[in-house]
Amino acid sequence: MKQEDIIKNKKGKIVMLTAYDYQMAKLLDEAGIDLILVGDSLGMVFQGKPDTKGVTMGDMIYHTRAVARGAKTTPIVGDMPINSYKTPKIALQNAKKFLQAGALAVKLEGNQPKIILTLRKAKIPVMGHLGLLPQTAENYRVKGKIQEEAEKILKDAKELENLGVFSIVLECVPENLAKKISRALKIPTIGIGAGKYCDGQVLVINDLLGMQENFKPKHTKRYLDLSSEIKGAVTKFKEEVKTGIFPGPEHSFH
Repeated sequence: MKQEDIIKNKKGKIVMLTAYDYQMAKLLDEAGIDLILVGDSLGMVFQGKPDTKGVTMGDMIYHTRAVARGAKTTPIVGDMPINSYKTPKIALQNAKKFLQAGALAVKLEGNQPKIILTLRKAKIPVMGHLGLLPQTAENYRVKGKIQEEAEKILKDAKELENLGVFSIVLECVPENLAKKISRALKIPTIGIGAGKYCDGQVLVINDLLGMQENFKPKHTKRYLDLSSEIKGAVTKFKEEVKTGIFPGPEHSFH
């Protein structure tokens, strides 16, 4: 698939969600979302780490392969983890691994001209990522409230477009800044904590489903309280096993 075809003919706002395994990818694919991101956020929601800084290429490729088995029609974007694109040569080697694992594009953080040009020369589709950059952030805060910071993010966005990325994720930036950037670019922006004026939205699937009781960042919306649902089902199973209700005749072979 060519880079321009990844989001071509998408009607209305672009919808992207993360997935890390076969079953979730299959469900998202069947639901008809536009893009699946195998995010390095798996370090936190799947591995239980405090941030994304410990995620490896091995982790990402393993999960990308699993997602690719489930997503038969939805384009997959592989999130290049920290240290996987330190030089153009390393970036190219690792980006090719993502494509071999089933991704159609890769995403990387920040304004990395040499890296992006190398990948685009090899015809590898690239998604940009500006604003809060979790791989290098010392603290998690909204980026772009300060004028100088906002101007740099806008400048970087324009440069990324010129470098040939097909889309840019804007993470945790003020809504007005995201609006300004979205209007200044021809390529689509996909927001996470960037307000309603972006051309699309992305969320971590675990946040959308309410998988973590005590984690409720401002930029997410819970569409389910799945953590309570799961614990309720497990508790009922435990009680039925303890009391002999399960397995019943209908669950046994005769």
